[in-house]
Amino acid sequence: METVLVVDDEKNYPRILGAVLEDEGFEVLTANSGAQALKILDASDIDLVLTDMKMPEMDGIDLLENIKTREPQLPVIMMTAHGTVDKAVEAMEKGAYSYILKPFDNDRLIIYVNKAIGVYRVIKENRRLRSAVTTRYSFGNIIGKSKPMMDVFETIGKVAPVGATVLVEGESGTGKELVAKSIHFNSPRAAMPFVAVNCSALAESLMESELFGHEKGAFTGATSMKKGRFERADGGTLFLDEIGELSPGLQVKLLRVLQEKVVERVGGTKPIAVDIRVIAATNKNLKDEMLAGRFREDLFYRLDVVHIVLPALCQRQEDIRLLVDHFIKKYAAERKTGPPVTGIDVDAERLLYGYSWPGNVRELENVIERVLVLGSDMSITVSDLPKSIRGPAHDDLYIGDFPTDAKLYETLAMVEKALIERALKVSDNVQSRAAELLGIGKSGLNQKIKKFNLEVGSKT
Repeated sequence: METVLVVDDEKNYPRILGAVLEDEGFEVLTANSGAQALKILDASDIDLVLTDMKMPEMDGIDLLENIKTREPQLPVIMMTAHGTVDKAVEAMEKGAYSYILKPFDNDRLIIYVNKAIGVYRVIKENRRLRSAVTTRYSFGNIIGKSKPMMDVFETIGKVAPVGATVLVEGESGTGKELVAKSIHFNSPRAAMPFVAVNCSALAESLMESELFGHEKGAFTGATSMKKGRFERADGGTLFLDEIGELSPGLQVKLLRVLQEKVVERVGGTKPIAVDIRVIAATNKNLKDEMLAGRFREDLFYRLDVVHIVLPALCQRQEDIRLLVDHFIKKYAAERKTGPPVTGIDVDAERLLYGYSWPGNVRELENVIERVLVLGSDMSITVSDLPKSIRGPAHDDLYIGDFPTDAKLYETLAMVEKALIERALKVSDNVQSRAAELLGIGKSGLNQKIKKFNLEVGSKT
């Protein structure tokens, strides 16, 4: 629903025009001065301004100039009497969309309004499309070649073209929003808005306004109408992050929106139709939350039409090197001193594979960004890594794990076998790569594979 701001110092005139425009399906806000109009523009999403030319203190020309500094492409139609046609022409030269002479009939007004809003609608859609292209998320931008990630890619490919609701589960830092954006930007809604909201970020009273919007005067501090995230996402995708933190009261209201495809602003009584796709994400097991009575069963099944589980980074170790290379390229421009970083040495890479990554991909990205900012070598070395990664507390071996009568040769053989098995796993059985990680030759690795009777694929 497009919103028109009507500005006129004659107190009854905006109300009369508002009634006409509302009958045509527009939402109407009114102001009796230029200063009041600018306050509304700062607080609300407006699609057209319809303003009188002659007003005290700030006339139509002054208001137009102020609007164009805020939003140069927002259409402004000037209402003018015969005696101020010259001023209307001046307004056109300064960027007004058009002008209409008073008195005018309602049908002519509606024609002007529809044309102006139609033009602005195309401008906004083109703007969204350019933004979607420059920040495009495709399957290739989600880094991974491991089996768990290939399963994720396959699901994204199947669900993106359709309108099904998607629930994404995964630990913090695994890339849930990236998956949501991939679904959106590979869908028919790609040119329309992708709107994200963190359900754990605000108190219930503020979250309700953030999601559904509010009318002027709905509560203390609501000095103007505000569209909520549902309305802003109309035609596109709404991403509800940390959905498991949503309060019981908001769960009920969210369920109603999903069922009826309408929202009501806080303090409002008029249902507003919305056409959106909902993608929800959580770092909790939402089914467990439902069984424990903390999440509504009916809402769970509304959200859980297609289920995607993102693996933790420790479950997809073979992707670590790909991610490292990706983040080196991403943050290369932030390195202001020293030679460009071209890679990571074997010892540092080995530590990355052995680390548990509680912060997942986000933690790895932060590590690489820090190294590129603070490091001084062309290659990332062990000394560049944080203590949490290179320190002894994160070694795989702990002497207390072994019995006091453990035989040295048996213990060393066990450790050697375990390290070889891990290197083969993270290198996807590419033996030359595994040998590099272990710091030995390929022939030496082959001998040890035979020694321990390890099963490996045909990759060399």
